[in-house]
Amino acid sequence: MRSSATNSAWLRRYRARSEPRLRLVAERPGTFDGVHRRNLSKLLRIVHREGPLSRARLTEQTGLNRSTVAALAAELVELGLVEERAPDPTNRVGRPSPVIAVHPTVVAIAVNPEIDAVTIAAVGLDRRVVVRDRVEVDRLVTPEETAGLVAETIMRWRRGPLRGARVVSIGLAVPGLVRASDGLVRLAPHLGWREAPVRVLVEEATGILTIVGNDASHGATAEHLFGAGMGVEDLVYLNGGASGIGGGVIVHGLLLGGAGGYAGEFGQNRPGIAAAADRRAAGGVLEDEVSRSRLLDALHLKHADEPTLARAIEESDASAVHDEVARQRRILATALANAVNVLNPSVVILGGFLATIAERDRDGLAAAVEAQSMPAAFELVELRTAALGEDRLMIGAAEAAFADLLDDPGRAVAG
Repeated sequence: MRSSATNSAWLRRYRARSEPRLRLVAERPGTFDGVHRRNLSKLLRIVHREGPLSRARLTEQTGLNRSTVAALAAELVELGLVEERAPDPTNRVGRPSPVIAVHPTVVAIAVNPEIDAVTIAAVGLDRRVVVRDRVEVDRLVTPEETAGLVAETIMRWRRGPLRGARVVSIGLAVPGLVRASDGLVRLAPHLGWREAPVRVLVEEATGILTIVGNDASHGATAEHLFGAGMGVEDLVYLNGGASGIGGGVIVHGLLLGGAGGYAGEFGQNRPGIAAAADRRAAGGVLEDEVSRSRLLDALHLKHADEPTLARAIEESDASAVHDEVARQRRILATALANAVNVLNPSVVILGGFLATIAERDRDGLAAAVEAQSMPAAFELVELRTAALGEDRLMIGAAEAAFADLLDDPGRAVAG
């Protein structure tokens, strides 16, 4: 990493030679009309979430007439947000209908700063992870260093895998409390960030619109829209990462934010521990007891990404590893039962290292949760693990980054 002085000078040089990344589309008659804008948004959102669809299918799903769908699709093509493909040759019924798909060059940058690494990825509007870098660190990165690393990575990718791509925006998934109104990181305790204006820092370093949110909330959104929670209206998501445990709650299909945007901090709850021998941190919170670092210690590992950690646990025959996994599962079961009793979800999804310890015996974990839950609250609950794997935070952060574009495609497109 650069020193703070070197980093600041580098940021100034980068900003001086950066080109604007966003431009406003010239206003056309009707472009910003409310109904037209909503219809344009609806069409783009459908192909973003469901993938390529024929104009005939889009006509059915939107309830609009064929000529309106054709005009909207043509406008999105002109904006460079979708492309029109030849009709599906296997569909021989009726008149062939062109297929509409999001344009593969439209991407958002997703960033997840953690205590042991900063992960940066480019995610397409079609949800493909185009390129990903995991930069391992041996000390905590500052908000300024994070901004510099993001700017440097984007500049390097523009000469390589993102040559010709259009970066719409940047989404940060931060393990901490993020104020919803302006993206200020109030507290990311494991990173040592307090009242950190990371959104402003990244925007200044890159010239690109930036959105900042809690990592687990982004994970909950991704799994709800595209993963294990698709079609589920009420779910609880818990994410286990290097910085502890966070969570997200979907209620009636919407992410529960709370008054300031801080809802879902399950990791800061005091766990109920039935056996005194299971306690490791006197007066500790859930993430002090159910901990990735404790698993790494049992495995005698310093660093590991999610697949490496899962593989190491699966392949280990050490009793210390098996005992630590079993201890964490017992405490996790109580925490999940409390969430079930309070929130009455139909699905509970576990991501990160929580998914790894759940998969050791998912039925056994579910039985332990049921034993501590109110019968009526648990009767509809299904315990699942994250379907998007290590992509979930990247996809969730990108979804937040794409939000403005999806809401109003006629306003801002990549420059």
